[in-house]
Parts: sequence; C-alpha cells; structure tokens
Amino acid sequence: MSASAKVMLLGDIGVGKSSLARRLVFDRFEADYKSTIGVDILTHDLALAGGPLRLILWDTDGDFGAGIFESVYLSGASGAVIVADASRPATLVKMANLARGFAARLPGRPCCRVVNKVDLASAEAPYGDGGDGPPLRASALTGEGVAPLFAALGEAILRRAL
Repeated sequence: MSASAKVMLLGDIGVGKSSLARRLVFDRFEADYKSTIGVDILTHDLALAGGPLRLILWDTDGDFGAGIFESVYLSGASGAVIVADASRPATLVKMANLARGFAARLPGRPCCRVVNKVDLASAEAPYGDGGDGPPLRASALTGEGVAPLFAALGEAILRRAL
C-alpha cells in the first residue's frame, strides 16, 4: 500500500491553482475559467524514488487569503504548493505571505512556491527569492514544470515521513 499525503494548493484568486492540479491529474488544460468555491479535492499517484505516494490535492478558493490558516482545511496537511501568477506581480507578495503563514502554522512541512503562467511573462523576469531561494516556474497551459514541482514536493514529504 502506498503512502498518502494531503497537499494544500494556496494562492490568490486566478493564479492557476486549479489549472496546475488539473494539468497534473488529467494532463490537460481547460481554457474555461471556473472559480473554485470552497475546496476541490483531487488525487494523483506518484511513483517516486522514495516509493509510491498518493497526493490528495486540496485546491482552495483564493478568497481565503490568510484566513486559510484559521480554517479546518489545513488540518493534517503534509505540504503545500503556493502559487503566484507571472503576469500579476502583486500575487508574488501574496505568495510570500502565504508561505510564511504556512511555515508558521505547520513548521517543518515542505512548501513549494511556484510562479505559474510563465508562458505569459518574459523568460528573464525576476521573481525574487522570498528568503528561501527563487520560486519554481511552471505553466499549466504548456505543462512546463508541473510534474517536477509535485514530484519534488512528494519526495520532500516522503523524506520527512509526513
């Protein structure tokens, strides 16, 4: 039996949390934008060097903001993917704030910061490092970087036995 891990997808409204999850799970991009209300839950099985891992992806509503840390949704989370939009610089600040909040609420849990929609921005665009190195880059539209970011998070979860 494989291990399973609850992974939170956090970020501002419209940054592409649902699109990243759907690219990973269904390997497709849906151009019709439908805002998440509350939380959508998807699962995806990974075959990792550390062993098999089932990710239980909790795709959250961007309206939660920092209030997500006071909600029951975070309970039992093994890690998080915190998303910003390459075409909206203000979402980088929100990503950094959410990453700090996640680390404070769930110390020691791995967190991947990712800038989505890099297909819309300059290849040279600086995204800062937020003190933890530069965020990962991905495009739910093209698939660039999506599988590797979830695999890296999965490996970190397995290493920490979360």
